[in-house]
Amino acid sequence: MAKTAAERQTAYRVRRGDRRLNTWIRSATDLALEHLARRYGVTKREMIERLTTAADDEVLRPLALDTPAGDACFSVTR
Repeated sequence: MAKTAAERQTAYRVRRGDRRLNTWIRSATDLALEHLARRYGVTKREMIERLTTAADDEVLRPLALDTPAGDACFSVTR
């Protein structure tokens, strides 16, 4: 049986491995994001990904697994 357009789109997104982010941000933030993206020659999506990953790396770098701080970061309960 043929799939509907919605079913095909859902399957595509699952294969792709991406997640949708839909939110409102302040105009000043959007302008800053646009300037950064233009400066580094990337899309706003790529800039958000780079900034988020860099910030996450800064938070995770000093954490050791199996410590209270590491467990708290990863929501592990014992």
